[in-house]
Formats: sequence, C-alpha cells, structure tokens
Amino acid sequence: MIALKLGVTSEDVKNVIIWGNHSSTQYPDVNHAKVKLQGKEVGVYEALKDDSWLKGEFITTVQQRGASVIKARKLSSAMSAAKAICDHVRDIWFGTPEGEFVSMGIISDGNSYGVPDDLLYSFPVTIKNKTWKIVEGLPVNDFSREKMDLTAKELKEEKETAFEFLSSA
Repeated sequence: MIALKLGVTSEDVKNVIIWGNHSSTQYPDVNHAKVKLQGKEVGVYEALKDDSWLKGEFITTVQQRGASVIKARKLSSAMSAAKAICDHVRDIWFGTPEGEFVSMGIISDGNSYGVPDDLLYSFPVTIKNKTWKIVEGLPVNDFSREKMDLTAKELKEEKETAFEFLSSA
C-alpha cells in the first residue's frame, strides 16, 4: 500500500512492523519504516506527508486484509498464509540484510516492549545464522503503545479462553 501510494516498488519499502496478533487488532507500524525515493532513503511519514491516512485507512485496510481476501475470493485466505510462511522460511534461511528487519510471530518472553510474556506476538526481528533476535530499543510513541497493548490484550484473552477450554475438556 505504501509503495503504491508513493509510486515505488515494494522492494523500495523496508522496516514496516506488524505488532501483535494475526487478527483485526494487528498494528502495522511505519514509524521506523524507510522508503527509497529518487535514490535517497527517507522515513515513510516524511515521504507520504499524510498522517491521517497512515493512522486511519492504512491501518484499517491492513487489519482487514484477511477478511477482504476471503470476501473477494469466496474462499479461504490460505494462499496469503502460505506466502507468509514461504517469506518466513526465506528470511530464516538467508537472514535479513544489514539495517533491515522483518516482523515475525514469536514467543514474547523477555521482550523490551512491555508485551506480557508467554504470548505468540509479532515483533520486529533480525535474523542471522538462522537465529532470530528481537530488534531492541525502537522508540514507541503513545499512539503505537495503545495499539500494541490492544493486540496483546486480545492475545492474552485468547490464550485464557484456550486454557479454559482445555481444562474443561
């Protein structure tokens, strides 16, 4: 979406973060994203100059992407999931280029972003020698904090529901 809006290829956009759950609460964060425009790398916010789109339609569209695919195809969005798996395998196998990171659902234990432990939560990671590592120290503004906490809350509730179901079975 960002590449289309800026008239560049998707390869020219990097370091967009998906925080949290794979649901309608996931948070696509471009605060640390970069785009290559006319040979120069600039921040996405600076390049787009459209905060309302980035904090509104962009987030909502990404959050509803799976449902949109299902509605349009009248079928499962399994091919999107399969593509994501292939991308993850590629990233694990080849690693992430220097200065770039990808988002991956990993166990949240010991993270520095205030996400409760023991959740499968999407974080920005770098990968080297087939080992992922959470990107530490990225500043999180109040808007992002609210979105990150909302998706963590949903994951915590889903986990509690699953454990309740398992304990009653």
